[in-house]
Amino acid sequence: MTPTQPIRLGLLQYPVERAASLNAYATWLDRWLEEGRAEADLLVLPEYAAVSLGATLHGGEATEAAELAAMVAAAPAILEMMRAAARRHRIWLLPGTLPMRGADGRVRNRAPLITPEGRIAFQDKRAMTRFEAERWGVSQGDDPNVFDTPWGRIGISICYDIEFPKHARVQVMAGAWLILSPSCTDTLAGFNRVHFSARARALENQCYVAITPTVGEAPWSAALDVNRGCAGVFGPMDRGFPADGIMAQGLMDVPGWVFCTLDPALIEAVRRDGAVLNHRDWPRAPFAPPKPASFA
Repeated sequence: MTPTQPIRLGLLQYPVERAASLNAYATWLDRWLEEGRAEADLLVLPEYAAVSLGATLHGGEATEAAELAAMVAAAPAILEMMRAAARRHRIWLLPGTLPMRGADGRVRNRAPLITPEGRIAFQDKRAMTRFEAERWGVSQGDDPNVFDTPWGRIGISICYDIEFPKHARVQVMAGAWLILSPSCTDTLAGFNRVHFSARARALENQCYVAITPTVGEAPWSAALDVNRGCAGVFGPMDRGFPADGIMAQGLMDVPGWVFCTLDPALIEAVRRDGAVLNHRDWPRAPFAPPKPASFA
């Protein structure tokens, strides 16, 4: 699918706040979407954003296991609330990710992409962090997808997934010119892993990559107690782009929207006539296992 027009992207540096109920969360989300829709075509919230509801839905002691169980049980209702919000605001929406139980009984971290009509498609998180695998029991998701939109084909690589070149690469090879990477990181080190990985994926694929995190402290939540980071949009470090590849970036740990207009024509131009041609020159076949070099 060939991209034909620029997209105005809205990335929410999502403040983790305690909602009194699912209805209160829906009202809170509406306020943010009303603000964002005035400026953007597609709005993106962070990974696990709605997990801030976990402690409220459980109603008792905030433990990691209790919050996860409450979120999984409420996931269908939360998803319907998100679909209703997208329809109400007539906006393309990636409302973060949800822990959802599949038909096989396993819990996976899933990112819904919702159209203004409420149609929905999913990208699973493929690579699990140690927290997800060892403490939460979240399972590896399905392989990467791509999504056809009015602005062309895009991909989603959730948080840790963006740290692995092949995840984004197969999406780019399937026609994605923009990769969305909602994230949730509790340290500056974790944020920097996502940040610099996103910039590397933009460089090596000559594409755009956008990240957006949860921010703030939530001592009442076992899962989202500390949240660090800032949103950013990155492109290739080449002709027609900023020298550092940074198209837009928010303030560290400060809630709010970050907006950026992305033109697919710039991606086509740099892939055709950049100072380097990373997209074209990516090795088509794996290297042979290295052998010790001989010294003469």
